Amino acid sequence: MRKNLGPEQALQKIRQFCAYQERSHADTKDKLYGMGLYKTDVEKILSTLIEENYLNEERYAQQFVGGHFRQKKWGRVKIEAALKQKRVSAYNIRKAMKEIEEEAYLTCLAKLATGKWALLKKEQYLNRVAKTTSFLLQRGFELNLIQSAIARIRSTNED
Repeated sequence: MRKNLGPEQALQKIRQFCAYQERSHADTKDKLYGMGLYKTDVEKILSTLIEENYLNEERYAQQFVGGHFRQKKWGRVKIEAALKQKRVSAYNIRKAMKEIEEEAYLTCLAKLATGKWALLKKEQYLNRVAKTTSFLLQRGFELNLIQSAIARIRSTNED
């Protein structure tokens, strides 16, 4: 059921929506259309929110990248795909991806790979490699980095 709010009421509601946590332009726009507003009103409200700094796509992308990498341990591929799905501009995605430090990224990958490898102790060697690779690909890490991480685990563990 659609709520039909006037532009002023919608602006007050959407300010609270944006103040609660960082939102993408697309999420905010969808929410406004869900309130039963017309395109002209939605565009006016969006520009007002941007002027008042409630909406900032660059800030949103940086927070998204940082949070999903540190908290959810996602790789660059998965983060980039999620931001594209949120319709964030390519420029802001590239800029936000620089927030991930290379050393921290490789450390996270190594930790996840080692953990998964250890869980699969009873598996045959090829299954172990395939399942670890698959797990890390689902997490959004790059294949060449995964292969080198597995090679490092094998050289240190020789079991």
